[in-house]
Amino acid sequence: MLRRSRSTQVVVTGGAGFIGSHLCDALIARGEHVTCVDNLVGTGGSDRNVEHLLGHPRFELVTEDILQWVDRARLGEVGCIFHLAASKNGVCMEDPERDLAVNALGTLKLVRAAARDGVRKLVHSSTGSVFGETARRHTEDAPKLPVSYYGISKLAGESYCRVIGDRSGLDYTILRYYHVIGPRQSSSHAGGVVPIFARQALYGEPLTIDGDGLQTRSFTSVYDAVRANLIVRERPEARAATLTCASGIRVSIRELAEYVLGQTSSRGGIRHGPARTGDIRHFDVDNSGLRRLGLDFATDWRAMVCDVIASLAEPRAA
Repeated sequence: MLRRSRSTQVVVTGGAGFIGSHLCDALIARGEHVTCVDNLVGTGGSDRNVEHLLGHPRFELVTEDILQWVDRARLGEVGCIFHLAASKNGVCMEDPERDLAVNALGTLKLVRAAARDGVRKLVHSSTGSVFGETARRHTEDAPKLPVSYYGISKLAGESYCRVIGDRSGLDYTILRYYHVIGPRQSSSHAGGVVPIFARQALYGEPLTIDGDGLQTRSFTSVYDAVRANLIVRERPEARAATLTCASGIRVSIRELAEYVLGQTSSRGGIRHGPARTGDIRHFDVDNSGLRRLGLDFATDWRAMVCDVIASLAEPRAA
């Protein structure tokens, strides 16, 4: 990386993914120099999410696995690392060892390197899956009993941030995302439920619900996820904090499916499959931490869903 002011040099791991690419857009718009590290596995080898940034003088795409990249990375010129690289929930059942390597070991290596090289800020992306199925509200200090490999590996990543950050003095913040939706989210079988339903509906296929459909989700705008990253980077109150990035709304999967069918005029209908292992049915989230820092979460989930439908319909209309 070229020598620049720490204040303008940032790294976004997983930056060619769904949330990461939107964050890269926001950082470039703010005048930052962005190094995006992504092996493109999550997009099937495609750089489509950041294609519009390729060739920009303040954007660099490094197509490398986080585990290999961090071993040779020198971060002395970096002001902030936004760590979004992860093995997604859909991967964990197929390859739990890979899930552990990326989400736990990858985070361990990155946080140690950031502390070693004096990075000023690290924002780590985690998940509400660290809690597991619980009747208690999801507050920072609520008991954590993950019921999926993904939740276990992400909880390990959080723990490495805390232990290394507290021992070294590294300024870090952990953001726990819940059901982030928006344009660019994958509609493959390993993607999010909203683009999957939208794709199925647009092609006239039945919308497949895992289980009874009464499980609820707190759909959160990708643009709010980006704003959360930018806010906690700047605010001293966010130092060593773990914050919930969730809208707080509750929408059942059945309600979502019916809405998507209505918006697309699809006649595919709904079918039910077996409940998914490790799928948490209900969430009660406390997002007061980010709201105190000034983030006013969007709560119109229908508008968010319409944005996703429109983004997937565009290529069909071309």
